[in-house]
Amino acid sequence: MSHPRELTLQTSETTSVSSSSSSPERAVYDDTDFFTTQRNDSQSSLGVASLRDMTMSSSIELEHSESPVSRLPPELLISCFSKLSSSMDLRSCMLVSKTWSRNTVDLLWHRPLCNSWANLLNVVQSVRKEDSYFPYFALVKRLNLSNLSDQISDGTVQPFMCCKRIERLTLTGCTKLTDHGVVSIVNGSNSLLALDITGLDAVTDHTLGAVAENCPRLQGLNITDCSKVTDESLTAVAQSCRHLKRLKLNNCTLITDESVTSVARHCPAMLEIDLHNCRQITDESITSLISRGRQLRELRIAHCSLITDRAFLELPKHLAFDSLRILDLTACHQLHDEAVEKIIETSPRLRNLVLAKCKDITDKSVHAITRLGKNLHYIHLGHCAQITDAAVIQLVKMCNRIRYIDLACCHRLTDASVKQLATLPKLRRIGLVKCQAITDRSIMALAKISNELNAKQATHSLLERVHLSYCVHLTLQGIHALLNRCPKLTHLSLTGIQGFFMREDLIAFCREAPREFTEHQRNMFCVFSGPKINQLRDYLNEDPGSIYDTEGTMYDDREAEDGEADQQVTGMMHATGLGGVDDEDMNDDDEVGEGSQYGEQPDS
Repeated sequence: MSHPRELTLQTSETTSVSSSSSSPERAVYDDTDFFTTQRNDSQSSLGVASLRDMTMSSSIELEHSESPVSRLPPELLISCFSKLSSSMDLRSCMLVSKTWSRNTVDLLWHRPLCNSWANLLNVVQSVRKEDSYFPYFALVKRLNLSNLSDQISDGTVQPFMCCKRIERLTLTGCTKLTDHGVVSIVNGSNSLLALDITGLDAVTDHTLGAVAENCPRLQGLNITDCSKVTDESLTAVAQSCRHLKRLKLNNCTLITDESVTSVARHCPAMLEIDLHNCRQITDESITSLISRGRQLRELRIAHCSLITDRAFLELPKHLAFDSLRILDLTACHQLHDEAVEKIIETSPRLRNLVLAKCKDITDKSVHAITRLGKNLHYIHLGHCAQITDAAVIQLVKMCNRIRYIDLACCHRLTDASVKQLATLPKLRRIGLVKCQAITDRSIMALAKISNELNAKQATHSLLERVHLSYCVHLTLQGIHALLNRCPKLTHLSLTGIQGFFMREDLIAFCREAPREFTEHQRNMFCVFSGPKINQLRDYLNEDPGSIYDTEGTMYDDREAEDGEADQQVTGMMHATGLGGVDDEDMNDDDEVGEGSQYGEQPDS
């Protein structure tokens, strides 16, 4: 019996810009897509509409009517098939019958697997085949080549020029690509909704110009580290792609207020914008983005050193920006208490607030932050050295849903602050790096709250990550108690603590120091994570008596005798340059608890 060799796709006359989606979220290989952790703003990639638009021969229609299961509506068949998590299962279904094949092919091909060179060659061969039963080139909706980033070049992507229905294109880290390769895919792709070209330093305004001309429905653009992009092309994108919702411009150092204010004017649906290290951005851009972006949920302007209080003090009066949930102001050195007070006044529902390295803020800012109450889940005040115990204690009393707090280098804080922090019922991560006034009393307070929780319920402490590097008064006994009372612990940083980095038996459980560290830094590095935490705990529990032979008692108040050891550690910190080096600059992201990475997502 002869088989039809082609199925014709009829183009729909109506172009939808719906923000809903029923696209299946299954495969691991798609985890690096630009919006994987965000709401899916694309149209359905299941292809129900395209399947219905396919013209079928009379023989296929006859076969369709003979089997009861084949008479099920395509929507039901596709809904059943979409529950399958394995590509191999979908392929097996595709081979059962023509009816199943027609209703499975979109699910299998909307996001082709390109995680190896062999798989990529198979995909390329299929999309280029002219006499295939299905038009595979028209079924590809998501294309992710980031797993082969070091092998992808302009020639590699040429076969995908015929795939004009791509909705999400991810080329993260494909550094061999130039304008020629990216433009070849973008041209004619008017269905494109999300484009991620992170790290493509060779890309210029020519690529973004093509995006502006061909992608009017674009909702997400990530051009992180595309350092050659200028205002000219970004302004064109803003004017042409007015449905833009998410924009990442990290390290695009040529970008100025001209293009950012254009984005604010022309893209009213903006939800998230990241201007990390866009050092030419000034107050004008920030005021415009917040004032016009009434739906704005996330604003990151870390290391935009030209930002001053005026960016917030000149916001329209009597207006509240209730949508804003995440605000990152890391290293905006010119901000003061007045700006923080205005931020809290106009954005009362903030959940994540990062003020790390805003060194001029004081307790006055913290008291303003307390007005966020139960909305506040994540607060980073690292290097805000003027903050005192009184402010932290009040913060904990008013904002008892805090899950992450970082107070690194707040040297005025004492055990009183940590004892209050220990009362937070949902605390999962705490950063106290270089808070050198805290002692084992703080550690036992954290352990004590874990014990109280155990008395009420079967679960243990919620603490998962604890950062205590350079807290030189801590002892092995205190850390041991913390380990035993916090079984969920997955990360513990103890760099610079004498009771650990000078013990070879304990260092054996430490993870390897970053390669770029100097020999002195490696000698002091002491970070435990993953399975090593459990191994360290088991080792300490085997024979505590012998391990503590060289340790003092836990609450040793003989400060004069401890002073010599403290001076030794402090001296080593200065000798290695660690005393004045920020933990972020040491390339140990965990050391400050991912201060600006938002490891913990806010609740929806």
